[in-house]
Amino acid sequence: MATLFNREKTKWLNILHAGWPAGLVVGGLISIFLGAKVAADWRILVYLISIPAIVYMLMLLRAKFPVNERVAAGTSYREMLAEFGVLGAALAGFLVFKQLGMVFGWPQAVTWTLLIVSVAAYGLYCRSLGRPILLFLCLIMMPLATTELGTDGAISGIMEEPLHAIGANPLWVLIYTSSIMMCLRFVAGPIVRKLTPLGLLAVCAVLASAGLFLLSTAQGLAFIFFAATLYGVGKTFFWPTMLGVVAEQTPKGGALTLNAIAGIGMLTVGILGGPLIGEMQERSIESAIETKTPGVYQTVSKSDSYFFGTYRALDPAKLSALSETQSQEISSIAKTARQGSLAKVIVFPAFMLLCYLGLIVWFRSRGGYKAVSLSANH
Repeated sequence: MATLFNREKTKWLNILHAGWPAGLVVGGLISIFLGAKVAADWRILVYLISIPAIVYMLMLLRAKFPVNERVAAGTSYREMLAEFGVLGAALAGFLVFKQLGMVFGWPQAVTWTLLIVSVAAYGLYCRSLGRPILLFLCLIMMPLATTELGTDGAISGIMEEPLHAIGANPLWVLIYTSSIMMCLRFVAGPIVRKLTPLGLLAVCAVLASAGLFLLSTAQGLAFIFFAATLYGVGKTFFWPTMLGVVAEQTPKGGALTLNAIAGIGMLTVGILGGPLIGEMQERSIESAIETKTPGVYQTVSKSDSYFFGTYRALDPAKLSALSETQSQEISSIAKTARQGSLAKVIVFPAFMLLCYLGLIVWFRSRGGYKAVSLSANH
């Protein structure tokens, strides 16, 4: 898309990425409609996935794509790799090999050996540490992906208690915020022109922080969906606008830098962000249970681990061993505390806000934010 529409990349990348929340809306509605059938029969998911897969295949069979922007401008393959550089390759490589190690059960020595050899080979070929701004954007992408995808993955479980209290399916929060994202991404163009990409990202970080904070205590239909509206608007432009900034500021990186920063975001959610949100929930649950029933948490929890270390988590088996009354009491406390953990997730958009403000100041010192044009340089 950045090649097809290389004059307003951020606008068109936002429109392209309207498909992601549209899928969440459709998927959420299907999940509500089918209910337990989806979990009971894995073949249903295969059938559902095959429909768009076949449509895409038919669309792409005869499709002809234009020459990549950086190729048309005469930028070499080595120059493309140099934009990402050794430091970018080290960050992305670490996440890739760490994920593979988790899947295949490799020892740490294998992960580190593969990483060192791959990054060394990359560095010998491209002979560049990479663009500092690109590395900085890659680092910002990690909390960004956690704020959007990590929270989306957990939001239904987190909001289960307050939504059940009003007789609603917790999936409606995800469907609602995704609907907001889908609609707003189609009208991103005028907003980007008014605020600039970095200004839009800073505003979104503020709205996402406010929405998450309010969701952490929201009760009742009106309050829940007011908070969800702020959060939904806040996360709307995060992902595609970040890709737009990368495409506009490092066009020599071509498809590599766009795919790399997106991949870093995806991998971060699985390796770091998602487990970290889970750990935050467990800390909130532990604090709430210890406050109301001192000494009980240790008897109903087990030790668990993730990238940053170990923590304790509720053990369903130990919980079910309690009396029915006690088990229900602990479960109720845990559900309420899980919602309160959303206030801790604010740390991610708050960090992003500081980064975006720093970039805005930096660009202003250089004459303001301007998209880099390869055609103007060749």
